[in-house]
Amino acid sequence: MNATGFTDRMEAGGELAQQLRGYAHQPGVIVLGLPRGGVPVAVEVAKALACPLDVLMVRKLGTPGQPELAMGAIASGGVRLINAEIVAAAGVSEQEIEAVARREQAEIERREQVYRALRPPLAVAGQTVILVDDGLATGATMRAGVEAVKRLGAKKVVVAVPVGARETCRALKAEVDELICLLQPQQFHAVGSWYDVFPQITDAEVRALLDA
Repeated sequence: MNATGFTDRMEAGGELAQQLRGYAHQPGVIVLGLPRGGVPVAVEVAKALACPLDVLMVRKLGTPGQPELAMGAIASGGVRLINAEIVAAAGVSEQEIEAVARREQAEIERREQVYRALRPPLAVAGQTVILVDDGLATGATMRAGVEAVKRLGAKKVVVAVPVGARETCRALKAEVDELICLLQPQQFHAVGSWYDVFPQITDAEVRALLDA
């Protein structure tokens, strides 16, 4: 970590792993990265802890006309979370929500095929699940991920991120067993502003990281 954050996602994952070392070599611990950006971070965590690694498919539901603003999120297993305040403020109709959700569900299914091929997802029931992303802005996708693993029967849910908006981290901490966030700046802006190098991660790179 440097004065402005992290060099890249790999360095961030290494720093995160230091804070998670109590889970190293423990049975019943799995690491799930949120694609795409969370996967390179999760790889470093899983390697350092000697834990199994997988991805958890989660998609933000972008507000019509403002796609960067999350009005909710969906995750594998039929999880759907909606931010009623944003929906009301933006005047989004139920039909618009359904249209966005259908599109994002199709993308989840496409990624399941690309990232895993014929490999089944790791079993979550009865496990300690460490959910990893490259950062938390609104927290919408991570909340959907938390709900998904709870529904799948996770014994303990840990959220681990290199950087996050302070209010988001505070709110999310109440929903999980443990939350680790290395940087919680007063002025957050965007996740990418806390990395020197922050490229878009491709499907091919995610697949290669998982295969390795």
